Amino acid sequence: MSSKEETDPVIPPHRAGSIDNPDLPLNPYSDDQQPWPGLAEKMDPQPDHGETSYKGHGRLAGKRALITGGDSGLGRATAIAYAREGADVAICYHPREKSDAKTVIGLIEAEGRKAVALPADIREEKAARQVVDDAVKALGGLEVLVLNAGMQQSQDSIADITTEQFDATMKTNIYAPFWMAQQALPHLKKGASIIVTSSINAYSPSKNLLDYSMTKAADKTFAQVLAKQLAPKGIRVNAVAPGPFWTALQVSGGQPKEDLPKFGADSVLGRAGQPVEIAPIYVLLASDEASYITGEVYGATGGQGTG
Repeated sequence: MSSKEETDPVIPPHRAGSIDNPDLPLNPYSDDQQPWPGLAEKMDPQPDHGETSYKGHGRLAGKRALITGGDSGLGRATAIAYAREGADVAICYHPREKSDAKTVIGLIEAEGRKAVALPADIREEKAARQVVDDAVKALGGLEVLVLNAGMQQSQDSIADITTEQFDATMKTNIYAPFWMAQQALPHLKKGASIIVTSSINAYSPSKNLLDYSMTKAADKTFAQVLAKQLAPKGIRVNAVAPGPFWTALQVSGGQPKEDLPKFGADSVLGRAGQPVEIAPIYVLLASDEASYITGEVYGATGGQGTG
């Protein structure tokens, strides 16, 4: 081993191509694509969900959370962070994502927290509502509901969007959050928090994400209106608007194959975000420290902004 190899620091994935490491490639991403819904474990390179990098500080001690889309991406990063902050966590995921979900369950349990696996296709109303009931039963209650699961399929033209795709996007991104928030409401008490994943596409929609952008604008409004309805009950509702993040959503139809190697390079920071980099926002909004924050939309866009 050379002296250079002995002394050079290991660069975490989300530091590649950063201002601290200008000689590294900005976006060392493969153009490999997967069938929907995609698996994080098959991505190249592997996203950083915080498996080894996120450190908790007990900010969610005693809380019980349900996270949809908790097997990979932003949901996985949030699940890991919540467990390390002291919460018990139930994750909902599509049955095809079982292997990713198994890894997350193991990470939650490694923190000494209760972990609940809830496979379901939440495009079906009965299944979506049942997930909430099962989570409440398994956890013994619910203080935090993270409505994060999303469907994103890139199409260059409205002419290419089938009714099947349009329906699946609407059901996943709009109907399911509505059904699940409605089902959870009787179980949420003063101090509870609902967090909805919106997107930068609610503000600056990509031309190849017409149906997805429609739903993310709706999710933003959903959170803002629901916040006004639930404020008298002491229940807070906020949204998170991510920019480009390296997740299974992107490699399973969310982006064109030719765009994957340079994904996120057009952000102000010149790179895509890693899921662990957005987890602290979900932690803040779930915590009691955010007691005066409701009806807000928190952006994490790499500098693109949400104005």
